[in-house]
Amino acid sequence: MQKQSVFTSRWLPWLLIAPQMIIVLVFFYWPAGQAVWQSFLLQDAFGLSTMFVWFENYKELLADPDYFASVVRTFVFAAAIALSSLSLALLLAVMADKPLRGVGVYRTLLIWPYAVAPPVVGVLWIFMLNPSLGILAHGLRAMGVDWNPLLDGNQAALLIILAAAWKQISYNFLFFLAGLQSIPKSVHEAAAIDGARPIRRFWTITFPLLTPTIFFLIVINVVYAFFDTFGIIDTMTRGGPAKATETLVYKVYSDGLLGGNLGSSAAQSVILMGIVIALTAVQFRFVERKVTY
Repeated sequence: MQKQSVFTSRWLPWLLIAPQMIIVLVFFYWPAGQAVWQSFLLQDAFGLSTMFVWFENYKELLADPDYFASVVRTFVFAAAIALSSLSLALLLAVMADKPLRGVGVYRTLLIWPYAVAPPVVGVLWIFMLNPSLGILAHGLRAMGVDWNPLLDGNQAALLIILAAAWKQISYNFLFFLAGLQSIPKSVHEAAAIDGARPIRRFWTITFPLLTPTIFFLIVINVVYAFFDTFGIIDTMTRGGPAKATETLVYKVYSDGLLGGNLGSSAAQSVILMGIVIALTAVQFRFVERKVTY
């Protein structure tokens, strides 16, 4: 017989969820609604005059080649960050799942970087790879690599991808390790008795059983690459050199706060929100088909 909880008052459930609903309304829906309304306005930098211009801000954005370049750049960054962080995290999780000496310390050290704030991550990596003072930069120059991300856009983009992926590896590692530990050992033992080698066991048993975790992390990592890399970019390159690292989220900040074009910035934020929602829907529609539950 199942035990069932019954609310004696019809208002009690609403009172219990009210704090969370208020937080969502105040910090998500209200700002999102304000951004949508702001995207239809043309306002001067001082906020003294405002004009309703309908879709003019969107038309200007769609006619701006720099905006399309930032869209492509953002997708490239998101794919590179998600692929590299997921691959390395899965490799580390598989290694940490083995009965090694000192495995507890190993797991703890791998989780620590997730506690570091994105701006701090940017400062750490810019110190290590600064062309004048960085230890790693001196090593690259000793190997004949002309390393200078302050002038080379491709090197600056690589630096952002490395720092952002390093920041996310710990988060992915934590979920991959939990997923690996939830797989019954008897399944691997049965496959080993049947003569399956470790690599074959991984691709035919471990990886399919990890697909729910992988699917969840793909969604999280894409959202992370689109939004949470702002602190790293602002600390390390500020979108430069020559806008080589200016992603959509940083362009919203650059055009709105620094450039004073509030209407265009709001339109960009609305488009960015729509892109992320569409990507998430596509992942749930097509990627989830490959998931083994």
